[in-house]
Amino acid sequence: MKTRKTSLDVEEELQFHIEMLERKYTQQGMPAAAARAAASRRFGNLETVKRQCVTIRKRSSPLQRVLKISLILIAVAGLAIHLLSSDYKVGRMGSVLIMIAIAGRLLLYVRGLTLPTRNSEKPECS
Repeated sequence: MKTRKTSLDVEEELQFHIEMLERKYTQQGMPAAAARAAASRRFGNLETVKRQCVTIRKRSSPLQRVLKISLILIAVAGLAIHLLSSDYKVGRMGSVLIMIAIAGRLLLYVRGLTLPTRNSEKPECS
């Protein structure tokens, strides 16, 4: 359900951008039909751009932001434990916390990677 809403929001936003570009072309003296065609050509395949924008929006979900902040806090706590500890074993626990934070951040990064598309231009997503 949430993915459907995100998809509709992205489609609405893309339509807005196309309409604005069409209006710009019309103000520059282009006929309405030619302005619409030029705006559509500028954006390329609308479905592909929409899919890319939905993917980008999913990557910055509130849960992922919370995870990223949590991993930063774990790393800072691990660093503090590692530096302030006088006991070797406790210091090692700080190192383990740092490693967990780095591994978690790396996992979030790799999970967000996508295969490159044929169109090298980046979509105009917000």
